[in-house]
Amino acid sequence: MTIHDSTASAPDAPPGSAESRHEVCIVGTGRVGLPLGLTFVETGVSAVGLDVDKELADLVNEGVMPFHEPGYDEIIASRRFHVVHDPSVVTRAETIIVTVGTPLHNHIETDLTQVQDVLESIGEHLRPGQLLCLRSTVAPGTTEFVERWIRRNTDLVVGETFFLAFCPERIAEGKAYEEIRTLPQIVGTQDAASEARAVALFRRITREVLTTDYVTAELVKLFNNILRYVHFALANQFAMIADNFGANIHETRELANHGYPRSFLAAPGLTAGTCLRKDFGMLNEWSPYPDMLLSAWKMNEFMPTFLVDHLCRRTDLHDSRVAILGFSFKADTDDLRDSLAPKLWRYVRRQLPDEIRISDQNLPDPIPEPSIRDARNWPISEALEDVDAVFVATNHTGYHEALRELARTRPDAWVADIWNVGRVNQMFYQAKALDMAEANA
Repeated sequence: MTIHDSTASAPDAPPGSAESRHEVCIVGTGRVGLPLGLTFVETGVSAVGLDVDKELADLVNEGVMPFHEPGYDEIIASRRFHVVHDPSVVTRAETIIVTVGTPLHNHIETDLTQVQDVLESIGEHLRPGQLLCLRSTVAPGTTEFVERWIRRNTDLVVGETFFLAFCPERIAEGKAYEEIRTLPQIVGTQDAASEARAVALFRRITREVLTTDYVTAELVKLFNNILRYVHFALANQFAMIADNFGANIHETRELANHGYPRSFLAAPGLTAGTCLRKDFGMLNEWSPYPDMLLSAWKMNEFMPTFLVDHLCRRTDLHDSRVAILGFSFKADTDDLRDSLAPKLWRYVRRQLPDEIRISDQNLPDPIPEPSIRDARNWPISEALEDVDAVFVATNHTGYHEALRELARTRPDAWVADIWNVGRVNQMFYQAKALDMAEANA
């Protein structure tokens, strides 16, 4: 591993149009690619986006963020970053950065379809002297696959006439503006020339760059995500164990962590999202044996079932009015990808309640979730009116205050609060417990 540290600021570059030559072309301008492109633009690097999503491109080109990511509204409003649909734009770029999705197939198998589609789309437009960076989370061996594809389908030679690197993103959604600039950037290459090009590029936007080979860089990204996924699975299992013994997981966790220097127990929650839920499979597909990673996946996937089952041990949801607060996978975001809230909704529905009301202030109405018949997004005050039970699926800002109001209007309503947003320090309680918790605070 080599560490490259630089405090040099980026030179200013004129913003050019989509037809101009650019230092960087971002292929895939979603939640990873768009913040990166805007960051480059803000630091003086001329950049352009390439995407097949016309609605997204129209919003970006109008100067509007197509999703919630704090810090970028002013940059995108300047319209210095454009998104185009014509893959020939890559010919006019010095560097191409690929940030498309890499999901799993249904059978724990990495799906390289989007990466392959990008290669087939831009392959004829690649030219000598360019740098291609993969940035999506990929399975080990994917960058080597890209190099072999280039060797078979073009006259370019990686390390001589063309340059290739794997440069993973490791940002948390909602913190991209800060973390792109502050997190050390990993650069994986197999030759000195590609390393030099990639290091020089990322020094433009971050202080510290660490270099290694393809596979090590690919594993760094996977290990970062999987470690968090397994940690949260353990927290969720502890929550289940505590409830089975009639103990309070939030109190137990607080006591376990207080002043203890050798471990930290995470809080339980619905652990999901496209950054965590799938990445274990990129390693698990190479092993036929049950293991810790597969068990973590099963544990985290079980939590919606656990919440419904254990609330039903306390109250009957049949013919009741149920509210689900939060539907995105993470607090204060509008990202529904791989959220476990729809799964929670389906398990609640199996109890045949009279009505299920969904409320999420970060999502549109109706909620864009095709698996749900009635995807109306209720205002939170209406969702909690005369309700019998509430599931807090996401720990969005404002839910503590909403539950405090529920304690006043429906004190006997049951709450499944795995995130402890009510600060009662219990996972299952009646709303009137909020008043007692407030009095004892």
